[in-house]
Parts: sequence; structure tokens; C-alpha cells
Amino acid sequence: MASLQIHMFPCLNDNYGFLIHDPQSGETASIDTPEAGPILAAAKAKGWTITQIWNTHWHPDHAGGNAAIKAETGCVIYGPKGEAAKIPMIDHAVDDGDQVRLGQYEARVLNVGGHTMGHIAYHFPSENVAFVGDTLFALGCGRVFEGTPQQMWTSLSKLAALPPETKIYCAHEYTQSNARFAITIEPDNAALQARKKSIDAARTKGEPTVPTTIAAELASNPFLRADTASVREAVDLKQAPAWQVFAEVRRRKDTF
Repeated sequence: MASLQIHMFPCLNDNYGFLIHDPQSGETASIDTPEAGPILAAAKAKGWTITQIWNTHWHPDHAGGNAAIKAETGCVIYGPKGEAAKIPMIDHAVDDGDQVRLGQYEARVLNVGGHTMGHIAYHFPSENVAFVGDTLFALGCGRVFEGTPQQMWTSLSKLAALPPETKIYCAHEYTQSNARFAITIEPDNAALQARKKSIDAARTKGEPTVPTTIAAELASNPFLRADTASVREAVDLKQAPAWQVFAEVRRRKDTF
């Protein structure tokens, strides 16, 4: 069986566009729609026809291209049930535990609210791949705009429980700035130190730092490590619940 094909390309200032393609059925989905023009151009260059859009949340840099792409292709749009009223042109509203299909491939929907209340992610267990929108970033996480820190920590914990080898496709190239913050929390973390060097080298050459893996994030992302002794000590919350430790790390990042 041919593997799921993933094509990643830049959109807007720091977004990534993702096209996923099943070569057997010929179906193609755009994961979010930050910018219609580059997405349609990328599909044309690959010889793919967009048949579906899978939105992770309602923000315009994730759903803003829905109408133009649907008008051009007639595609079917899936999006989060909790934000269906805010998703342009949505056809199918999905939530935690639902399944969505692209040809022979099946993705499981995870509710990972916090950044926005109804934010979802799409996980392909058979491919060890997840598209997580703005919930989890390489060495970071999304701001908690609509939900609560406790909700966001629950969502991040759900992603952290995925198999360590899972490739994580996040929606923005924020990794270098995230690394500069992360090192202030865990300056003695050897995995983080090594990763920061490789990130700086990659960005100097204009190379992307996405995708990442759950294993890499568990080893070096302070937002996923809020229940570790070193992060607890760094924010002086040794006995607090992990979500409160997370909340303090997020507060510090918000003002970094």
C-alpha cells in the first residue's frame, strides 16, 4: 500500500500549508486554508485536485481560504463542531472520537481546545502523523485565547500521550523564538541545548523545523514538561498541580 503523501509549503508570514494525498484514490485534503492562492498553486504543481478541507479551528489564518478553494474545486469541508458557526462553508462538523477519511486513510479527531474553545487535531494512527494546528508547536504551544490553562494542559497531555514516534505537523514556524524562551526555563536540559543549536543552523539555511515528533517535544518542550521536577523548580511551583505549572510557563512566554 502506497504511503500517505504530505506536501508542506509556506503561506502568509509564518504559516505552513499542508496538502495530504492518497495516491490510490486520488483524493487530496488541505489541512487548514491560511491562503487560498498558494494552496491552489501547490496542488496544481503536484497534479493533485483538492477534494476536502480539514480545518483545525476558526482563526482566519486557518480557515480564511475556505470559500475561495471550495469555489474553485467544489471540495467538502470538515471542521470543529464547537466552532461550526465560525467556519466558512463548513459541510461536516466533527469532534473528539469522530473519524474522517481520505481515500484509504482514516484519521481520528481529537478535541484539543484551549487556544480556541473547539480546536481539533487530526491523528492518523496508521501513519504515525498528527496535524495539530495551533495547539502544540515545536518547543511551544498556542496562546490560551479562549479556553483555560487547565483545559489547554489537558489538551496538550492528550497529544503527549500519542506514540513517541508520531510526527507532529504544527501550523507555524515559531521554533527559533520558542527555543530562545525554552532555554530560560531549562538552561541545563542537554536535549534542549542540542536541539536549539540544530534549529539555529536550520533557520540560518532557511530550512523548516516542522515536523517535529512527540519524543522530541517530551524531551525539550517546557510546555509538555510542566510535570517534571526541573520545570517545577524553574517556576517555583514544586507541589502545584501540573496545569498550574503549565499556566505559569505560559504566562512567562506571553510576556517574553
